[in-house]
Amino acid sequence: MESSATLIAPPPQPPPPPQASARQYGVTRPISTSEPTEVDIQMNIELEKFLIEEAGVYESKEEATKGEQVLQRIEQIVKDWVKQLTRSRGYTEQMVEDANALIFTFGSYRLRVHYPGDEIEILCVGPSYINREEDFFFILQNILAEMEEVTELQPLPDAHIPVMKFKFDGVPIDLLYASISLLVVPEDLDISDASLLYDVDEHTIRSLNCCRVADQILKLVPNVEVIGFLGGVDWAILVARVCQLYPNAVPSMLVSRFFRVYTEWRWPNPVMLCAIEEDELGFSVWDPRKNPHDRTHHMPIITPAYPCMNSSDNVSQSTLRVMVEQFQYGNNICEKVELFKAEWCALFEPYLLFESYKNYLQVDIVAADVDDLRAWKGWVESHLNQLTLMIERDTLGMLQCHPYPREYVDTNKQCAHSAFFMGLQKKQGEKIQGQQFDIRGTVDEFRHSVNMYMFWKPGMEIYVSHVRRRLLPPYVFPDGCRPRRPSRHTAQHQADNLPCDNGEVAP
Repeated sequence: MESSATLIAPPPQPPPPPQASARQYGVTRPISTSEPTEVDIQMNIELEKFLIEEAGVYESKEEATKGEQVLQRIEQIVKDWVKQLTRSRGYTEQMVEDANALIFTFGSYRLRVHYPGDEIEILCVGPSYINREEDFFFILQNILAEMEEVTELQPLPDAHIPVMKFKFDGVPIDLLYASISLLVVPEDLDISDASLLYDVDEHTIRSLNCCRVADQILKLVPNVEVIGFLGGVDWAILVARVCQLYPNAVPSMLVSRFFRVYTEWRWPNPVMLCAIEEDELGFSVWDPRKNPHDRTHHMPIITPAYPCMNSSDNVSQSTLRVMVEQFQYGNNICEKVELFKAEWCALFEPYLLFESYKNYLQVDIVAADVDDLRAWKGWVESHLNQLTLMIERDTLGMLQCHPYPREYVDTNKQCAHSAFFMGLQKKQGEKIQGQQFDIRGTVDEFRHSVNMYMFWKPGMEIYVSHVRRRLLPPYVFPDGCRPRRPSRHTAQHQADNLPCDNGEVAP
């Protein structure tokens, strides 16, 4: 908003020198440097009021304090763990005294957009002689397993980024480990120093970059306080790019500009916060001109820390379609809010998956007990994206999936049970002869790959079946009750959904 002084016509002034122009934060100049109007400020107040009073997206002081206490406790545990291993391996007492490990938060917690109940993502950095395979995923895992505060311990050493998941005094934790090329980890370690990437493996690079990317995002936006509303590194980069394009906007303006920008974005053009650094230490960086695999990416979102990578390389044609639809839907709502034809709460309505499609894949995961289920489910869940890609491959992209990350449980089953669902529909605008899909072979291939789990135990089973909307199990609906009428989501998708009977999948 212009100040009163600027409303009085000043005498003509020479144009400002080039260095006085608006700062460019990203790879392009801003779309707009306009200051918020009085209407923008009022809309921002209304949005913040809704987020605080109704949406409940902010932690209480008690929750924040508990999170800090848990972090302090975990830091002491890993420091003691490193000293214990240093002594057991015969190092000198001076070396034992100097032995150290540090923890760094990343993700939504580091970016200050932590949602109540979200996991706190932590990277533990240790010395060169403490390894991930045995020391972290065996010795530290056993230490944690013996602690009363630790529950639901789930090691995932084979994940894209190896992680130990657990709850510490009820607080969900994702703990990563990186061993750097130093005998002693200094207390003032600069995690952004690229030399830490020297002589380390790919898993360590990915783990270190979880923190390095978060720090770079905070450095590359004009106003740290307006990053937010969306969790995860990918979403944070998308939001940060909008912050760069509208450096003087208030949060409510950024919300509407976010949906406007990505409704019009021409994928696979990449989203980048800064120019890609080349060959600082010789690591491969994202470059579709040189790397054929990079040309296959559907929604490139490039991390700002060296070595710059596409953090969204697992996005498929189907999942990109789902996100683009939601960008358009969010943009329509924001336009109505700006015209005072809707309120902010409309933007936060839950997505009703089970009223949006006619056909679904149901993936049932069972085990003998809850401990076995936790490990088995983590393995299967990490492979579900492969099922989407395999279906796209075998149907030439004509059958699209909408994988849904939420887990559902049938409490009536005697065994430990968990279920995931995927919406199915034919590709919109395509005419398919016979309109039939038989993906039983695809599912058999998927089940075979999942059953290669090296820690398999008797009772661990997976069943995949095709189910129509009218036959969905009651436990997926609120209070176990099927809705009587289809919602607007059903009407939106119904015309384009899979219409055949022959897509059934044998469990």
